[in-house]
Amino acid sequence: MSEIIFHIDVNSAYLSWTSVENLKNETGPDLRTLPSVIGGDEKKRRGVVLAKSTPAKAFGIVTGEPVASALKKCPSLVMAPPDHELYRQYSRRLMDLLRTYTSDLEQLSVDECFLYYTPIAHRYSSAEAAAQIIKDHIFRELGFTVNIGIAPNKLLAKMASDFQKPDRIHTLYMEEIPQKMWPLPAGELYTVGKSSAARLHQLGIHTIGDLAAADPEFLVSHFKSHGRQMWEFANGIDLRPFQFHPEKAKGIGNSTTLARDVLTRAEALKILLSLSESVSGRLREAKMMAESICVEIKYHTFDTSSHQMSLPSPANTTDTLYRFACILFDELWNQTPIRLLGIRTSKLVPDDTPVQMSIFDYQQTLPAQTQDSLSTPADTGKQRKLEEALDSIRKRYGKDAVQRGSFLKSPRRP
Repeated sequence: MSEIIFHIDVNSAYLSWTSVENLKNETGPDLRTLPSVIGGDEKKRRGVVLAKSTPAKAFGIVTGEPVASALKKCPSLVMAPPDHELYRQYSRRLMDLLRTYTSDLEQLSVDECFLYYTPIAHRYSSAEAAAQIIKDHIFRELGFTVNIGIAPNKLLAKMASDFQKPDRIHTLYMEEIPQKMWPLPAGELYTVGKSSAARLHQLGIHTIGDLAAADPEFLVSHFKSHGRQMWEFANGIDLRPFQFHPEKAKGIGNSTTLARDVLTRAEALKILLSLSESVSGRLREAKMMAESICVEIKYHTFDTSSHQMSLPSPANTTDTLYRFACILFDELWNQTPIRLLGIRTSKLVPDDTPVQMSIFDYQQTLPAQTQDSLSTPADTGKQRKLEEALDSIRKRYGKDAVQRGSFLKSPRRP
C-alpha cells in the first residue's frame, strides 16, 4: 500500500481544554457553546484573541485581533485568560492516548501532530475507519474534538485537516487534489503567507490551481526558493521525511466506554478478555513485556476506581494479562453498573529480557482440581509462539481473520 499519514489537530484547543476543565470541575461554562474567546484582559481591554468559539466566529471575530476590537463586535463576549500549564497537561494526555495506537508521532505543537498510519494499517479495514476510531476515542476519553486529515504526505494531510471544521475527517489523496485543493485561494496553501498571497494575486495567480499550473521558473524568479516550494506544494509534492520522535513507552493500555452499562461479572470479563488481547498485541508489536498491570473501572455514577499489581514475571500474552486483570477486577468491583473498563500495563522491559522461572511455571503440571481458575501460568514459550503466529495471520489477513469463539456473537468487543 502507499504511504498514509494522519494530521490530527485539536479544534480550538485552548478554548476546548478550558471548557473541558470547567465542566469537569463545575467551575464555569462550556465556552464552545457561547460567543467566547481565550486571551487578553476584559477589564483592561488589552491583549489579543488566542482562540475563539464557533459562535464568536459568527460575529467576525478572528484569532490574533485585539480584545478591544472583539468586544466591539460582540459586547456580550465571554473571555477567559490563558492557562498554559493546563494546555501542556491536555497536550500530554492527547499524545499519550495517541501513543497507545503507535509510537510513530511527529508533534508539531501542543495541539497538533502527524501520525504515521502505514505500519498499523493492517489493524483496520481502512484509514478512514481508523481515523474515526481515534477521533471517537479522543472525545470519549478526553472530552474534546479533533479534525483528522488523511493523505500520502504531511503537506496534504495538514491541508486536509484544515478543511471544514470541527470534528471532521477529510482525505486528500493525489487524485483528489484537482477537486478539493486547486479551487482554494492561493493564500490557503500551507506556507503561503499574506504578503506572498498578495504578490501572487498581482501576478494573476489567484487559486492553488493557478499556482500549480504556473511555470516553476517564473515563480523562482519572483520568490526564489520559496517559489519552487509553493509550486511543489500546489502540486501535492512534499518530499519532507516523517520526523519520528519516539518516546520510550512507560506503559501500554486500552480502555472502552460501553454502549450500555455492564451489570454482570460475566459481561465484564468478556470485555476484559478483549482488552487483554488488544494490549498484549500492542506489547508484542512494541517488542516489550510488562511487569505490572492496572485495571480501571468507571461506574455509571462516573466515579472511578483503579488497582494495580506486579506480575510474577514479565509478560506479554493475552492469557497472563487476562487472568491477573480478573483478579484485580474482583478486588475492585462494587457490584454497581459499569460505564468503562480499562487495562494498562507498565514497568515495561524488552521482550528478550531474561525471565526468572517462578512457581507459576509449574502450575500447569498440577491436577486440575488443585488449580485456582484465576491464577496465572507464566508466559510459556508455546503460548508466546502461538500468539506471535496469530499476530502474523492478523497482520497479513486483517485483525478479524482469527477470532476467539467467545467473541463471535459479541457485539461489544472494544
